[in-house]
Amino acid sequence: MVREDKTTWKSNYFTKLTTLLDEYPKCFIVGADNVGSKQMQEIRIALRGQAVVLMGKNTMMRKAIRGHLETNPDLERLMPHIKQNVGFVFTKMELLHVRDLLLSNKVKAPAKAGALAPVDVVVPAQNTGMGPEKTSFFQALAIPTKITKGTIEIIKDVDIIKAGDRVGMSEATLLNMLKISPFSYGLVISKVYDSGSVFDPEILDITDADLLAKFASGVANVAAMSLAINYPNVASVPHSIVNGMKNLLAIAAATEITFKEAETVKAFLADPSAFAAAAPAAAAAAPAAAAAAAPPPKEESEEEDDDMGFGLFD
Repeated sequence: MVREDKTTWKSNYFTKLTTLLDEYPKCFIVGADNVGSKQMQEIRIALRGQAVVLMGKNTMMRKAIRGHLETNPDLERLMPHIKQNVGFVFTKMELLHVRDLLLSNKVKAPAKAGALAPVDVVVPAQNTGMGPEKTSFFQALAIPTKITKGTIEIIKDVDIIKAGDRVGMSEATLLNMLKISPFSYGLVISKVYDSGSVFDPEILDITDADLLAKFASGVANVAAMSLAINYPNVASVPHSIVNGMKNLLAIAAATEITFKEAETVKAFLADPSAFAAAAPAAAAAAPAAAAAAAPPPKEESEEEDDDMGFGLFD
């Protein structure tokens, strides 16, 4: 198969990118650091029929987007985020679903000297199986050990690398000797594009319940402030009506003025015992109903009646 020349390849790439931007309203901007070709192929297979992965040089992606701004000006928001080793994952499906697929496709990798650690690395307490001649190596890394049956045993868990630190040669060698692959790599979502809006991937974790709780908290704050400064609005009016009704009931209770809603209050103040008697009656209704549903007691036999409560030798 004859490989196409560079000019044709660039032209096809521009056409493919602009076609995807027109066809798909949503996409992820993903980082592809430490992702090999084999893993990338596996990711494409996992997303087949649900999303399309497109990688490329940043300069080519920017040029293609600039040439397409007349058709879709909202794409300008993508430009600041096309930097370093990134690509696009286009989709028409739910963003949460595709995001979970991307995050689940990770491959474990050993620690390499000079690499930035994405997570904290802890060496667990264990018997290493190594001979005593390696003791100095562990001492250099301040790892407490003891000799058990002729082998080195790590006494307790040790934090050897912090997230964000560069992996040293000694740490990488130790982890490889212990056959520990502490890191896992895959496509990392940096930004999400949806119908002209660009936002952080953490936004996808916000649920409807979170939004309702925030909205209710905001309404409560507005109502409290409005009541404090006597500024009526939609949030404060229901509270103002309730407070006004409380004031009217208080006035009716202290004067001869009456109205329908105040009659119950006046009746209670006139004879509280009537309301107190009603409460136990309501409480007693439940046991009475339970007693009615219970089976009738078993009748005593004639012999038991004749005994009159006396025993044989009484």
